[in-house]
Amino acid sequence: MVFSRFSPRRLVLLAAIVSILLTLTGWLHRSPTIAYETVAVSRGDVEATVVAIGTLQPRHSVEVGAQVSGQIMRLHVEPGDQVEKGQLLAEIDASLHEATVEADRAALDGLRAQLAEQQAQLDLAQQQHRRQQRLLADEATREEDVQIAVANLRSAEARLKQMRAQIAEAQARLRGNEAQLSYTRIYAPIAGSVLGVDVKQGQTLNATYQTPTVMRIADLSSMTGWTRVSEADIRRVKTGLPLYFTTLGGDERRWHSSVRQVLPAPPVPAGSQGESSSSASETEKVVQYTVLFEVDNDDGELMPQMTAQVVFVTASAKGVLTAPLDALQGKPGDYQVRVLAKGELPELRAVKVGARDRQVAEITDGLAEGEHLVTGEAQADDGMSRFQW
Repeated sequence: MVFSRFSPRRLVLLAAIVSILLTLTGWLHRSPTIAYETVAVSRGDVEATVVAIGTLQPRHSVEVGAQVSGQIMRLHVEPGDQVEKGQLLAEIDASLHEATVEADRAALDGLRAQLAEQQAQLDLAQQQHRRQQRLLADEATREEDVQIAVANLRSAEARLKQMRAQIAEAQARLRGNEAQLSYTRIYAPIAGSVLGVDVKQGQTLNATYQTPTVMRIADLSSMTGWTRVSEADIRRVKTGLPLYFTTLGGDERRWHSSVRQVLPAPPVPAGSQGESSSSASETEKVVQYTVLFEVDNDDGELMPQMTAQVVFVTASAKGVLTAPLDALQGKPGDYQVRVLAKGELPELRAVKVGARDRQVAEITDGLAEGEHLVTGEAQADDGMSRFQW
C-alpha cells in the first residue's frame, strides 16, 4: 500500500489538511447571502403640498394725494397713527383758492342782478307786444310798430336765456373752485394706520402734471398674500385650496387660510413691455403665476411687506397606512412593492396609492399593517472577510 510508508501520525495530519481544503473550496463556491433593508407598514399622516414664497400686503390701502398745488401749512398725523375715515390729515395754503371763490361769488351776484334787469326788460317787451296786438285788432296802429314790438320781445327773451346760461356757467365755475378750495384740506378716505408721510410741513406741492403723494394709509386688520407659484405646480393649486404659512420671525406660528384667486396670467417682467415674447422669456426663464389669499390680522402680528413661507395643502390623509417612497416601484397608477415574509424571498405585490408627500405615500389597497417592505438590499457579511490571503 502507498500509505504504508506513512506513520499514523502523518496520516492524521494529511487528513486534516484535506478537510480544510475541502471546506475552503465550499466557501469559495457558495452563493453570497443577501441582506434586505425593510420597513414595517404603519399608520400615519400624509400631507401633499406645494411650497412657495409670498409677500403680505394690506387688503385695503390707499395713497393719499394732493389735488391742488400749494404749501403744506399743517400736518395733523405722523407715521403709525391710527386714523378714522374723514379725519383731517393735512392742510394746504388756501389763500389763493379762497380769493378765487370770493371773486366767483361776486361775479355770480353781478350776473344775477343783470338777470333781474333782463327779466324786467322782458316784462316790458311782453306788455308792449300785447298792446300792439290789441291796437292791431282795432286797426289803430301801424304794421311797423307791431313788428318792432315783436322784435323787442324776441330780443328780450334771447338776452334772458343768454343771461341764464352765463349764470349756469358761473355757478359751475364756482362749484369747481369751491371743490379746489376743499382740496386744500385733506381727509382720510379710509380708516387705518398711517404707514408713512411723504411730505414735510412747509413743503410746496406741485399738482399741475401729477398728483403728489402726501401719505399712505392702510387697514392692517386684514392682509392679502401675493404668492408666486411655478408653472410646474400651478395646476395643483385651485380656488378654495387650504393653506398655511409662517413668517421669518422664528416663532413657528402658523396662519391658516385658503386660496382666494389664481391670476390667469403671469406678471409682466419689469422692462419687458413692448418686447417680443422671446425676449420676455429670456428675461424670466421660470414662469410663475400669482396666487392670492386673505388672512385676518386682528392681533396686528402681520405687517406689510412681510415674507410668508406658504404651504398649499393639495391632499391630506390622517391615520392611514403609509409606505416610504423608496419602497414603491413603477409609475403612477401601476405601483408595486416587495413584501418580505420571515424566512421567505420578497414577494412582488401591486398596491394602490393615495396622497403622497415628500417621504411617504398613503396605501389604499394591497398591504396590511405590520407587513415588511423591502427598501434596499446588500450582500450579507458571512465571515469571509476575516480571512486574508
